[in-house]
Amino acid sequence: MELQGSCHCEKVKFTVKSHAPVPFMRCYCSICRKVGGGGGYAINILGQARNDTLKVEGMEHVKIYRGIHDKSLPKEQQEECGNRRHFCGECGCMLWAFDPQWSEWCYPFASAIDTPLPEPKRPNCIMLKYKANWARVPGPKEADLFDEYPDASLESWHKKNREYID
Repeated sequence: MELQGSCHCEKVKFTVKSHAPVPFMRCYCSICRKVGGGGGYAINILGQARNDTLKVEGMEHVKIYRGIHDKSLPKEQQEECGNRRHFCGECGCMLWAFDPQWSEWCYPFASAIDTPLPEPKRPNCIMLKYKANWARVPGPKEADLFDEYPDASLESWHKKNREYID
């Protein structure tokens, strides 16, 4: 499935192919909740970065941010995340994340996608160990809850839940 996305000011537009377009995973880590908006989490989708399926118009407006893993450590012990969060330098809208360690994938922010997306049957809430005390989390009857990362990947969740599109 081809996803179309853009920033709020529309100076950046992009398309990316995805076999796993259901926005099911809410990340509550300190970096995602800061860049993801006011809900206390961010939602990313799995996109294919390989074979040039990510096409960007307005790349000159795109900026990149790399978060710090643990800001509570002394400055000399802090490490940048491998994940690079791409955002519009004009309106600040988060667009997609990319980590060279998994160069075949990119992770568009669900909020930047303009294509109608399927609703997840049962979301995963991850990195709950790091969530803000005010962030609301669904109960175990509505969502699968994880203190850190789950064992399943984005791709395997979509295959297991029959949401994988060839």
